[in-house]
Amino acid sequence: MAEVDESSKPLFAGLSDVSISEDIPVEGEISVPVDSPTQDDEYSTLDEPVKETILRDLKAVGKKFVHVLYPKKSTALLRDWDLWGPLLLCVTLALMLQRSSVDSKEDGGPQFAEVFVLIWFGSVVITLNSKLLGGTISFFQSLCVLGYCILPLTVAMIICRLVLLGSEGIVSFIIRFIVVIVSFGWSTFASTAFLADSQPPNRKALVVYPIFLFYFVISWMILTFAPSSSSSTKTVGH
Repeated sequence: MAEVDESSKPLFAGLSDVSISEDIPVEGEISVPVDSPTQDDEYSTLDEPVKETILRDLKAVGKKFVHVLYPKKSTALLRDWDLWGPLLLCVTLALMLQRSSVDSKEDGGPQFAEVFVLIWFGSVVITLNSKLLGGTISFFQSLCVLGYCILPLTVAMIICRLVLLGSEGIVSFIIRFIVVIVSFGWSTFASTAFLADSQPPNRKALVVYPIFLFYFVISWMILTFAPSSSSSTKTVGH
């Protein structure tokens, strides 16, 4: 009879006798008290107006600009990463580097698509290099930092365009050279201040070197920018 009783039991009946000790924490609990405030309630954007959402995002982008202008060891760019600021800076810089004579075949200046692809492709390459060397930050966090740190170079481009409106002599070149060098150092220092600590100590130089080349290429494009000669010729002809 004992053998008959054993065979008549369900196949997985013994699993019901397994008990979990109360000392072992169980993960994945989904029961949330109704009256207790949660973090999701604080950051919920489902019920707020679109205007408040846009203003909050713009405020967050502005704070990240401040962190770049005043670089220090902070996790703001890494914790709350976004790509709105880098996209805005990239589009602005690409538009300002584009020559006025877009249809001219003799103009060797960079076009919008060339600058846009160069910035994003360079950022992706630096990020992949950082990850392969053992970096601890995510892919998009690195893109966020590299993109936001273009801000000093974008400001330098604005200043250079204003200087070129006055004259194109040696004095103009010296002013632009100083502005670009300062902005280049600022961008490099700001990016390494955020990214260096996430790399192994013995490989920081291998991570900083591509960043140096990335901002150097952008700085060179800004420094060598000159107004289109064809547009000025047309103005003189009229």
